[in-house]
Amino acid sequence: MRRILSGGLLSAAIVFGLSSGAYAGGAEGVQFSGGVYHKAVCGRVVGLAASCDARVVTDRSGHPLGSGRGGRIAGYSATDLRSAYNISANGSSSTIVAIVDAFGYDNAESDLGVYRAQWGLPACTTANGCFKKLNQKGQQGNYPAQDIGWAQESALDLDMASAMCPNCQLWLVESNTNSFKNLAAAVDKAVELGAHVVSNSYGGGDGHGATKYEPSYNHPGVAITASSGDSGYGSQTPAAMPHVIAVGGTHLVKDSSTRGWTETVWRGAGSGCSKNYDKPSWQTDKGCKTRMEADVSAVADPATGVAVFAPNSQGVGTWLRFGGTSVSAPLIGGIFGANGGTVNDAATLYAAAGTFNDVTSGSNGTCKGGKKAYYCNGAVGYDGPTGLGTPNGSAAFGN
Repeated sequence: MRRILSGGLLSAAIVFGLSSGAYAGGAEGVQFSGGVYHKAVCGRVVGLAASCDARVVTDRSGHPLGSGRGGRIAGYSATDLRSAYNISANGSSSTIVAIVDAFGYDNAESDLGVYRAQWGLPACTTANGCFKKLNQKGQQGNYPAQDIGWAQESALDLDMASAMCPNCQLWLVESNTNSFKNLAAAVDKAVELGAHVVSNSYGGGDGHGATKYEPSYNHPGVAITASSGDSGYGSQTPAAMPHVIAVGGTHLVKDSSTRGWTETVWRGAGSGCSKNYDKPSWQTDKGCKTRMEADVSAVADPATGVAVFAPNSQGVGTWLRFGGTSVSAPLIGGIFGANGGTVNDAATLYAAAGTFNDVTSGSNGTCKGGKKAYYCNGAVGYDGPTGLGTPNGSAAFGN
């Protein structure tokens, strides 16, 4: 059961009709679910803007629970995640995974180094050509000012992509603000400069004003992933765009099965039948006549969250525990990178239907029953909250 402790559950929805995006207050209130307290790290937005989909585990008062270098680390490790999703491929240094986020992150490279060293991953630095930080114009310099919430989001994204593709190049492309105009420009720039995968862990309402940015999320041959949202049943942009790989979320726990892990729907994961985007030819569920979200999924529940080395509220690197579909989107992006194959939107995944870990139980809210029950409930085969399921190896993630 999810309990709202303060502030209420505030959607990351877009308020349409305004020309630019900005924060309209602090982060949403602390929630209690799965035995842990957690909260969103990014604030609400107004205008054509997006909020990030990262949630940090906290105490009852909303203070993140963390430890410095050498302290206790809570949450799943890179090793755990590779085990859970049967990932053995390490990718190639010729593959570029770009992370697009808003605002700056001053210590991105050094914080990433701590995470990778902790789990025995190869160094990824500017000096060795693995890491690159860019502004939305593609320049190495003139970065936007740091925002702690979005910096934590960037740390989470870089760490998850690292876990899945240790040998990939990692680019962090920082947009000037969290407006869709600037985020879309950053996506375009990443692709222009050669990115093979672009991960986007943010979103806003599935609605009108943002549709004009759809071309920025449609680059044939490039895997564009996006988080499905953290507010339960309901779709969001850019995940609902037809050429984007929409990534839902699960509750992941170790067990005694042959796989060694089991998953159910995370009740915070977004899903739904889009009101604004046409159905792609490769998506064949019968209940929704338009674009259906999601396509695939991975761990997202803060209660079964992941370990990340990220800045605390003072900007000091700290081991924190994160959830949200901001975990699953870069994780899936990293797997696309590890495979290194040619990608044809999410059609690549649907061609491999049946090869995923099927998530058949759990719910993310209330939706119509009967033939549309899969909109918000786990089901055999395809369902909205988890799509085709979770990765079972990397073979399905490229040709």
